[in-house]
Amino acid sequence: QVQLVESGGGLVQAGGSLRLSCAASGRTFRIITMKWFRQAPGKEREFVATINWSGGSTGYADSLKGRFTISRDSALNLVYLQMNDLKPEDTAVYYCNAVLSTSPFSSWGQGTQVTVSS
Repeated sequence: QVQLVESGGGLVQAGGSLRLSCAASGRTFRIITMKWFRQAPGKEREFVATINWSGGSTGYADSLKGRFTISRDSALNLVYLQMNDLKPEDTAVYYCNAVLSTSPFSSWGQGTQVTVSS
C-alpha cells in the first residue's frame, strides 16, 4: 500500500500563492503517476495536474495552465503543487492521488483545505 499525506493548505488572499506538498510512504516503488485533484463545495472532484513519477513529464487542466505548477522529488517521495495568482474560485479541498502499478491501483490522501478570500 501507498499512504499519502497532504499539507500546505490554508487561507490566502486573492492574488497570493501557496505551495501544497504530498508525502508518499509505504510501497512507493509502485507509483507510476502522481496527480492533484480538487473538490469545491457542492461540486464534483476535478483534475488539476499530473506528473510522471519516473520521467517527470507533466500535464494540467487547461483552465489552470500558467498559474499552477506540479513538481516532484522522487528521492524524498514528495510531490508539490505551486499555486500562484490564486482566485476565490480556487477555493477547494485539494487531494493528492497516486496511480499504482498493482492493486489497488490508486491511493488517495485525506486532502488539504485551500481557501482564497476576495
